[in-house]
Amino acid sequence: MLHVSWFVVYICTFVIENVVKQSLKLMGERTKAEDLNRVPVARPCVGKEGHRISLLSNHFNVRFTGTDAVFHHYSVVIKYEDDKIVENKGIGRKVMEKLVQMYSSELAGKDFAYDGEKSFFTVGPLPQDIFEFMVVLEEVSSRVTGSPVTRSPGEVGDKKRQKQVQQTTTFKVSLTFAAKIPLNSITMSLRGTDTPYTQDALRVLDIILMQQHANRGCLLVGQSFFNGDPKSFVDLGGGVTGCRGFHSSFCTTLSGLSLNMDVTTTMIMTPGPVIDFVKENQYVREASMIDWMKAKRMLKNMRIKTKHNKMEFKIFGISDLPCNEQRFSMKVREDGKSQTIDVTVCEYYQQKYQIKVSWSAKFPCLDVGKPNCPNYLPLELCDLISLQRYTKALSSQQRANLVKSSRQKPKDRTKTITEAIRSNQYDEDPLLKACGIQIEKQPNRFDGRVLTAPTLLLGDGEEFVPNRGRWNFNNKKLINPVRIDRWAICNFSARVDMSHVSREIINCGRNKGIHIERPFTLVEEDCQWLRAGPIIRVDKMFEKIRAKLPGSPQFLLCILPDKKNSEIYGPWKKKNLHEMGIVTQCISPGKHNDQYFTNVLLKINAKLGGINSSVSVEYKQSIPIIHENPTLILGLNVSHGSLGHSDLPSIAAVVGSRHWPSISKYRASVRTQSTKLEMIDQLYKPTADGKDDNGMIREILIDFYQTSGGRKPTQIIIFRDGVSETQFSQVLNIELNQIIKVHLSCGYCFSSEILSFNVKGFDFPQAYEHLGDGALPKFTLIIAQKNHHTVLFQADSPDNVPPGTIVDTEVVHPKNYDFFMCAHNGMIGTSRPIHYHVLVDEIGFPVDDLQKFVHSLSYVYQRSTTATSVVAPICYAHLAAQQMSQFMKFEDLSDTSSGSDGIVAVPDLPRLHKNVCDSMFFC
Repeated sequence: MLHVSWFVVYICTFVIENVVKQSLKLMGERTKAEDLNRVPVARPCVGKEGHRISLLSNHFNVRFTGTDAVFHHYSVVIKYEDDKIVENKGIGRKVMEKLVQMYSSELAGKDFAYDGEKSFFTVGPLPQDIFEFMVVLEEVSSRVTGSPVTRSPGEVGDKKRQKQVQQTTTFKVSLTFAAKIPLNSITMSLRGTDTPYTQDALRVLDIILMQQHANRGCLLVGQSFFNGDPKSFVDLGGGVTGCRGFHSSFCTTLSGLSLNMDVTTTMIMTPGPVIDFVKENQYVREASMIDWMKAKRMLKNMRIKTKHNKMEFKIFGISDLPCNEQRFSMKVREDGKSQTIDVTVCEYYQQKYQIKVSWSAKFPCLDVGKPNCPNYLPLELCDLISLQRYTKALSSQQRANLVKSSRQKPKDRTKTITEAIRSNQYDEDPLLKACGIQIEKQPNRFDGRVLTAPTLLLGDGEEFVPNRGRWNFNNKKLINPVRIDRWAICNFSARVDMSHVSREIINCGRNKGIHIERPFTLVEEDCQWLRAGPIIRVDKMFEKIRAKLPGSPQFLLCILPDKKNSEIYGPWKKKNLHEMGIVTQCISPGKHNDQYFTNVLLKINAKLGGINSSVSVEYKQSIPIIHENPTLILGLNVSHGSLGHSDLPSIAAVVGSRHWPSISKYRASVRTQSTKLEMIDQLYKPTADGKDDNGMIREILIDFYQTSGGRKPTQIIIFRDGVSETQFSQVLNIELNQIIKVHLSCGYCFSSEILSFNVKGFDFPQAYEHLGDGALPKFTLIIAQKNHHTVLFQADSPDNVPPGTIVDTEVVHPKNYDFFMCAHNGMIGTSRPIHYHVLVDEIGFPVDDLQKFVHSLSYVYQRSTTATSVVAPICYAHLAAQQMSQFMKFEDLSDTSSGSDGIVAVPDLPRLHKNVCDSMFFC
């Protein structure tokens, strides 16, 4: 009988597996055939809920009458006489400007727009499709281009060399017709008709703007420009200066063509004496304390201007010897005969320029020559030229200074932007005139709406409505507090009294409803390890913890030695989350008040599985559509290395909701991927047999299934952060397809689990229904953009727009489904709304319900008592990627080097311990 029973099970298993395989095959084919070229969904209608508010934006309406104008695009190739391609944008612009002057008649006297690289535009055609020109520029030397003329110092004063510096340089330029770009494509786009030329036409208009600023000597960064006015400079420390400028670009909106103008800031090297920059960059007071090897790396490729002859050079290195010892050979003529002598750099400047090199005689010279022909300059004669971008990583203090210096009150920002529109006089550009373009001088004014804040639920059933996006826990309890019986404090700071910290946390916790017993032990770091490396210090601390704790604690409270960017943090998190499987919370040393400990307890409670507060409709199970069907909420984010650390692997993170119908609890899955890769490539990662996958989404789906009463999601809402409009198609047709494949493969996985662990109670029809044709869920995919340049202002108030402000008219896309939402309360500076793009909505949300749902997700962020600017799932994905990236700082990254086949190997992140992998460790 037993053999027969197993035989039946075997037959059932065989049948189900084949049915599933066929189902997967057919559904996979359907996916490939029908969904490979998805496009963003069109706007169904606009929202109605909320009270009206009069708004201004930083969009300026554009009227254009020359809709019959056609831009003609010509491909440009600029070469030196030796056929070497010119890559310097500055040289390219000068060459093309000179070309139009020299050959005006051949070009029919047309005005032009040039992007500095390979694209040249005119309104209407040139007389012919192919041109070959020779262009001669005078004084193309280091003083013009920043590229030093190769010579030794002995040749600087030589008359023959001086004459050569003034020589002309000849360039070969070819123009070849490439395409026609009709301006009326913009008009058609505004009417809702897609054309392949709309983005090209807008790009040409943007190039016209940037060419104006290039002609004025501005620093160009993308569509931003910086004019170098010292009034716009702010010292950030370390030889870095924040330079305020403007972003300007044309865009199509529901109200027509508009010019988007915004204030922006970039980092430049502080102009002035080179020695001052080096001292500030290394935070030393005296030049004798400078690390010259570090200075060499920092100064390479910077441009300088000499004080004695006002010439410009690019730094290629630093001399091995100081000025008073660095010698070179110089030809001199005595008694009609030429001979070669050796002189020091100091002697040369004394003889040739009667300049006595003083304090810099004992320091290295700047080498502005070539590898085989150095050209040495004393430091005291060199100044850094202004408007040179600083692209290294900023320190925490520099970042704080940058944020502080970039803040502007809404009223001041509006005034600055409006004045910039007037002063730049874009209407006077001949090409824009030819297109009949006129730009309004006042910002666009329109009506928006303000959504009511969702009602929150706290402990003891208390409900309340947040005031201006904020609330607190004074005399209030958490909705679902945990009980902490077994914990310990680990102290890396000698300045903190652990007993005091223990008492404050226990008292504060009990006031919030968290029952906290006294810590099992207090572990102090031994003094002998204070100067050891961070990994050693963490290991030694855990040796003491093991000796004092008989078993694993619920969590460890760690007191860091430093307030910010402690080197202990990364190794400590890795040790706990990867090796030990212990939830941990870090705090900084210093004076702590009740509010500080409240914020710490919010994180601890969430990490241990509790809930601090939630929107009331979540517990009443009355969120429209969400509570009617099992719904999974995903947040996707990719974190790249910061400036100065661009070689580090990118970190991709996905968080998914769990315990449906909850929208407040999440689990994370994190992976490394290739540097600067924005598309997540490990959402679906099939195994060799093709039956399963080891991707990120699989973990999320299985967790949802296990925590939601054995239900698979029939609806999946995806929030994707950090992608631009040009990447929407990839998200739709690459990432979304991966998620669909994962869901289908997980259907097979779930059936295997049923057969393996519940054979006795296995019900063939039930399992078959579970894997039936309806297994593929409905998707809603929303992009959340933080890095854009649209800002909203109250028309009749100097304050920021109130929390809950939403705009889905006027400044939004003329066809696609998007809206701006400012859910948070901007206390300082000017609030920037989040730009949400709904790319897919198979679920079919009514517009108002979707907007209210997005608004509600800004109120379930468990770490704080304020509404967040972006939905909580994206905040959590960012936190998960950020925390796991700390592991990489202490890993051996030698594996990232290219192998023999040229493929770069990306190291895997250490996986989370099974005890913490389903926790909100990132909170």
